[in-house]
Amino acid sequence: MKTKSVKTFLSAIIVVSVVSSWAHYYVKPIDKAMWLIGTWENKTSRGSVYESWKKINENELSGKSYTVKGADTIIFETVQLKQEGDNLYYIPTVRNQNDGKPVSFKAYTITDHKMVFGNPEHDFPQSVSYRRLNQDSLIAEISGVQNGNVRHETFPMRRLK
Repeated sequence: MKTKSVKTFLSAIIVVSVVSSWAHYYVKPIDKAMWLIGTWENKTSRGSVYESWKKINENELSGKSYTVKGADTIIFETVQLKQEGDNLYYIPTVRNQNDGKPVSFKAYTITDHKMVFGNPEHDFPQSVSYRRLNQDSLIAEISGVQNGNVRHETFPMRRLK
């Protein structure tokens, strides 16, 4: 009888150890996106476009894309980067698109340096990605099929703060 109790006790200790070590090393998908926090600039021939990200809570970042014209800030896109369960979603709301409603893109690649989100049902883009080159630079990309043609846009950005 003692041997059964000892085996049960040892089994319980092993299970608790495995679960607690897994929990200790588990990194939530949103945690791999924290490097986005800050303000990024994409210089274009028509001026600069900015993207700013901030942490809302343990499961959400909030972003916005905008330009500055004189004293005016013109926001053309707001984004929620939101973790729901084990899934991470990129949810943009673009002015004058999709009837002003948010569109959800589910992450299908998440590493310490790259995030790729997809929504095959969306008109364009069907894919949105962010690739960190180093601490102060990234490349954002949108791609997909539009009007029967494959389209791909790249936005190199550098961190301002």
